[in-house]
Amino acid sequence: MMSKLTGPVIVVDDAAAVRNSLKFALELEGLSVHLFKDGAELLAEPDLPRGGCFVIDYNMPGMTGIELMGKLRQRRINNPAILIASRISDDLYGRAACSGFCKVLEKPLHDSELLDSIHTVLKNT
Repeated sequence: MMSKLTGPVIVVDDAAAVRNSLKFALELEGLSVHLFKDGAELLAEPDLPRGGCFVIDYNMPGMTGIELMGKLRQRRINNPAILIASRISDDLYGRAACSGFCKVLEKPLHDSELLDSIHTVLKNT
């Protein structure tokens, strides 16, 4: 069994089915989960939780996950973040790393891949 983690997981994904399934799976593991449908909704939140980590979809309307990460960093919100995307190229890996993402995962997410990544980034904060 993995150690108890602190801080919420903040999921930003425009697909309601993805948001809700991630919330269900992560809460089963005892994690607190906050959901946002896109970057604009997250950035409009006046009381963003400090600590924890972000799980951000790359391809969303309005702004990409990488653009959202840039705006979070401008606000000095430095929570670790995991980018999820349907198609990952070497270019996307590079841009994600330069933007501050700790990990890039390809959808569909397999087995405990996301949970293991969340445990890793939270353990290293």
